[in-house]
Amino acid sequence: MGLDRRTFIKFAAGAGAGVMLTPIPWKLLDDSAIWTQNWPWIPSLEDGENTYVYAFSKSDPSIVPIQVRKVNGRPVRILPVPGHPLGGGVSALSAAEAQMLHSPARLRRPLLRGQDGKLQEISWPQASNVLLDEIRKAGAKTAFISGDENSSVIEVISALAGALGSGDVYLMPSDAQDAAVAASLAGIGARIGYDLESSDHVLALGANILENWGTVMRNRRIFKNARPHSFRKAGEKQGAGAASLFLAYAGPLQTNTAAVADLWLPLYPGTESVLALGIAHLLLAAGKTCAADDFDAFREFVAGFTPEKTAGITGVDAAKLKQEVEKLLAAKSPLVIVGSEFGSGAGAVPVLAGLAVNALLGNVNKPGGLSLLPKSAPAFTEAASREDIHKKSLIRFLAAQEKPALLLIHDANPVYALPDPRKIREAIQAVPFKVAFNSFMDETAALCDLILPADMGLERMDDVETPYGSGKASYCISAPATKAQAGVLNAGNTLLQTARRLDKALGFNTYEDVLKSKAAQYGKVGFDDLAAGVPALSEEKATVSSFSFKADILKQAPAAEAGGGALRLAPYVRMSLGTAVTGIPPYNNKTLRADELDGTLMSVMLNRATAVKHKVAAGDKVVLEAGGKKITAKVRIFEGVMNDTAGVCLGFGHSEFDEFSKNKGHNVMELMSALPEPGTGLDLWCRTGVDIKKA
Repeated sequence: MGLDRRTFIKFAAGAGAGVMLTPIPWKLLDDSAIWTQNWPWIPSLEDGENTYVYAFSKSDPSIVPIQVRKVNGRPVRILPVPGHPLGGGVSALSAAEAQMLHSPARLRRPLLRGQDGKLQEISWPQASNVLLDEIRKAGAKTAFISGDENSSVIEVISALAGALGSGDVYLMPSDAQDAAVAASLAGIGARIGYDLESSDHVLALGANILENWGTVMRNRRIFKNARPHSFRKAGEKQGAGAASLFLAYAGPLQTNTAAVADLWLPLYPGTESVLALGIAHLLLAAGKTCAADDFDAFREFVAGFTPEKTAGITGVDAAKLKQEVEKLLAAKSPLVIVGSEFGSGAGAVPVLAGLAVNALLGNVNKPGGLSLLPKSAPAFTEAASREDIHKKSLIRFLAAQEKPALLLIHDANPVYALPDPRKIREAIQAVPFKVAFNSFMDETAALCDLILPADMGLERMDDVETPYGSGKASYCISAPATKAQAGVLNAGNTLLQTARRLDKALGFNTYEDVLKSKAAQYGKVGFDDLAAGVPALSEEKATVSSFSFKADILKQAPAAEAGGGALRLAPYVRMSLGTAVTGIPPYNNKTLRADELDGTLMSVMLNRATAVKHKVAAGDKVVLEAGGKKITAKVRIFEGVMNDTAGVCLGFGHSEFDEFSKNKGHNVMELMSALPEPGTGLDLWCRTGVDIKKA
């Protein structure tokens, strides 16, 4: 790598901190900038009374508490909520949410596919009757997919499935799923949380905590507050005092997290579990121990992961690894977080290995350590818990020969977000009847036979229960910031109404009633206060009498080498480029840099040594190929990429949504294929190898 870390930080840290910790340039938040674009669908900005409403941005998967500034009742600007335990600012996605209410890609009328194969507008009464008839016909052969793991709507879905006799309820894969499965395998009957607020040393293995892992805005606030000497507002004097939090990041690319971290450990994609085992080896050598049921078997297994062996597999320098472990041992409140660089596909084994490291550090349920958070009870007796839903693989369900008679998809876009989209498309097309509850016409909705336009986050009352990554159990309610646009309805209410018409009433008349029931579990904060923005927090921790490192499963971890190909593929996320269910918000196109997208051609990042080795140069148009699947890209030379590694941005390659999302590069998921993760029931797609050649 031709640029050392010290030199890189000089030019990258300032930009990284400014853009990432104050997530978008201030100009993007200016009302006139947002509301005076020459786009015919943007309403004109009006003078009038200013009011403010508390809400959550549901467009941002990291869950961002926001204040919505309204003028004459219309949302015009998104602001942060000072002091909220899950907040710290606004992100590029949450800042765009007021504008997205008026997006031309929004669905505003129910659509039904006719005998000619075309989608045609129908009325809501017609749509409700079609939905009712299809569920009656399918019965227990109805399956459900949801992309919202933080909301009680998944409980409505699960309760309806239970009433129908169906066990086929699935959430989209995520870091939260990997953590839930790892906790279950280890015998921990709790949710995993991370007390970043009280930690003095955080090592993030693959978890891009300042961009797309966990509660991102909270993470950024904690990082910023721990560095009073580095961050200041315009006109303020430079802060004093040393940093109170040391951040180390291990990953294949110098992401924004790596750029502002105190230490970057270059780590080959998909080798997080091996690095965790190498750390465990050194901790055991330092005399660390714990009371795991299979401690002796784990110690014997980990004995082979010497720093030299770990370095050979992961790419992490053995001397730097030893130095980092020394810092962990010296810290008062060390914390290790393991996750995927792009939010899914890493499997449960890396998290399982991370649990072992935290246990050896003795930080479980300690300030600044790993928190074991109590599970909450579903509002419905018929509903499965989120943890039970997480245990099931959506990819394996879709790949099965036997298909459901009816598939209901809520706020999810599996055709775009899952590996090998062609196979996912074929699997969903094979389902006889498909229904989408969506706000936008995405790639999955475009395949469906009935599309029901759903209200957006700012238009509905919704809730957020202990989002993954937070260090405390919490419950928050988001009030509607504006009236729902004509033609859209709430998915929770629609499902409850459908259940009543099926003579399978679930015990609640409205989705708001469900939220009131959930709020009652938290007692200390009333429903009205919750809806006004007061979070319900719990200091309660779950206790575990015994647990297991699951050495038998760790031993089954697949080889860390990428599966074929001359280069390791390292996908990364830029949250401003949207998500699978939002597309690229129109104004966020302005955040695209010329070196990321040239016309319709996306970039692939290589360091200079890798480019020379493979006989390509900056600006060359190249083909990346994996398993017969190909995408084209333009070479960008960047020394913040490991040798023999290709960094490619997720978020491009949409075939649906609108002109702001379409015809921009390729979906990197096209190159990936899912492999079963031995012993866990989940799947992996973080170890893809690719070949590169000039186009």
